[in-house]
Amino acid sequence: MSITGVRWAGPRALLVELTDLVSVLAFHRRVQAEPFPGQLDAVAAAATVLLKFASHRQALAARAAVEHFQLDAVEQDGGREVTIEVVYDGEDLAEVGRLTGLGADGVIAAHTGQVWTAAFGGFAPGFAYLVGESDTLSVPRRTSPRTAVPAGSVALGGKFSAVYPRQSPGGWQLIGRTSAVMWDLDSEQPALIRPGDKVRYVAVDRTAADSAAVRAASRAHAVPAENAAGERDERVSGLEVESPGLQSLLQDLGRPGLGDLGVSAAGAADQQSARQANRLVGNEPGAAVVENLLGGLSVRARGDQVLATAGACVPLEIRSGTGEVLRRPAGCAPFALLDGESLTLGAPSLGLRSYLAARGGFDVPPVLGSRSSDTMSGLGPAPLVAGTLLPVAPVDGVRPVGEPETSTLRLGPGTAELRVTPGPRDDWFTAAAVQALAGQGWQVTDQSNRIGVRLVPEAEDGRSLERSRGGELASEGAVEGALQVPPSGHPVLFLADHPVTGGYPVIAVVVPEDLPTAAQLPPGCRVRFTMVDPATLEPLEPAASGIISEGIPS
Repeated sequence: MSITGVRWAGPRALLVELTDLVSVLAFHRRVQAEPFPGQLDAVAAAATVLLKFASHRQALAARAAVEHFQLDAVEQDGGREVTIEVVYDGEDLAEVGRLTGLGADGVIAAHTGQVWTAAFGGFAPGFAYLVGESDTLSVPRRTSPRTAVPAGSVALGGKFSAVYPRQSPGGWQLIGRTSAVMWDLDSEQPALIRPGDKVRYVAVDRTAADSAAVRAASRAHAVPAENAAGERDERVSGLEVESPGLQSLLQDLGRPGLGDLGVSAAGAADQQSARQANRLVGNEPGAAVVENLLGGLSVRARGDQVLATAGACVPLEIRSGTGEVLRRPAGCAPFALLDGESLTLGAPSLGLRSYLAARGGFDVPPVLGSRSSDTMSGLGPAPLVAGTLLPVAPVDGVRPVGEPETSTLRLGPGTAELRVTPGPRDDWFTAAAVQALAGQGWQVTDQSNRIGVRLVPEAEDGRSLERSRGGELASEGAVEGALQVPPSGHPVLFLADHPVTGGYPVIAVVVPEDLPTAAQLPPGCRVRFTMVDPATLEPLEPAASGIISEGIPS
């Protein structure tokens, strides 16, 4: 067992490469028991462990320490036995049959005829990577990932099988579906399948599966639904949502450190603006705020409130209960919203996401230690709808309201500039592709969201990012800011709700300091990347861009 290399995954993360899965488990157990200084998370995968750190300095120190690691053998737990009933009617069943040469019936026989072992978690809460007893069903992922894979989809990707716990983007081949609940926060162990468990798939007919799904839905509906802000109470001081606009979510600074459960950090996409909004009303930086997409949010005050907005440049308007315009406060400055008055956020003239803070913070129940809404996993408060009541907590102690500030938004009307560090998988691409990443302009598509910003070449004759090697990359941990490139050659810039792991190579990573700008890129915005050295953050010469991230023997 040994470490074969260490690659930069942005200036605050390391991708440690190991010889095999046994070495991965040994290293992962070691760093979980004895974490490096500043270590925020350790995400195990097929042949790597991703280490995330609070600062660049701590990542540098850990990189040097990893070279001296001595790995010991790890005893694997016996695990449980789990049975998953599957209706084999997936959209890609016939294609998998063609790729494997087994035909559709042969795929079903091979999938149900072996025991699968859960090797590690990741991608999403409840998503477990299962390894079979043979490689007969090893198939490539789709050329271009689907934007929405239905919950319960049974899939194959590389040598792994898995069940999608909820609707999410994904590039695996879909061969069937199940009604099994893969992730349940009401259970003592939320994940149905945990690393070390043995899984057997059983084929069932459609009628039996649909009956099971109805029973599962009935059980779910029997649990009293709770508003994201708790039960309605006319006496509660807070804000009532009159209109959420296109999308409004509660966010704080997220829930880092839960990558092994498949739980991404989530939190405000533009944390710099969320912190500013809280600072303006005298809150702690981690107080919950409302993140609004493209304006249109309207709220009515219950009791007198002190509010502030930051992020995208949006016009603000306060109206009386009769609809009379009373005043138009400025952004990035605290202002009062009196009982019965309504505040409306208009369409942004610059930027994408606005942040609304209330003095005291929005007092909603935390989930796994955070009040943030994770659109990838479904954790946290539900998206705000008309009628949602957001209680505001009483102010604790002496917290002065802030002075007006200059906006932290660093997005101009022209092309957005983002710094990136190469790798960790830039060596999967041709030299021309690495040069094209920083050498040409890119444009944000309207398929972007909190999971990732999808980019296409700005020019019609622009270059897609071509790989230098074939085959599939084993799934591995990914960081916010990663530029993951599917076979289409068009990069996806991961944002706050990105999957914990991914199977497409990451050509570069946006530096953390530029993530607030990345989160504010609207559809149609032009983007250019500048390569910087992950060790020094100094600009790289074009000829050096493709070699900095390579793994070094340890």
